[in-house]
Amino acid sequence: MDDDRNITSSFNYKRLLVIRSLRRSNIRKKIAEYLFEIDPVGSYTSEIADNINTAPTNVIGAIRGMGSRYKPEESLIALNLVEQIESDNGVKIYKLTDFGKEIINNLKK
Repeated sequence: MDDDRNITSSFNYKRLLVIRSLRRSNIRKKIAEYLFEIDPVGSYTSEIADNINTAPTNVIGAIRGMGSRYKPEESLIALNLVEQIESDNGVKIYKLTDFGKEIINNLKK
């Protein structure tokens, strides 16, 4: 019984961290919302950047983390919102995870 409460508590805590992270970074939020809109199709860095009107380096930082501006532990990948898929020709495609879809869907309500 305590294990069930700990798992639920842990899951709720993670959700709160994710929502806080999205609210702290407009770029992270825009990326997640864009990937939600195009789901189930993924997108690559420069296409995401074009669609949310920012530089590709900002997209990379928000998705994977980069230096102190985009902490790796607060990246969309580390938060389990986005997954990276490498295509046959080596292009990295980014898609929302099921958890990411759930979070964005709840934020849109």
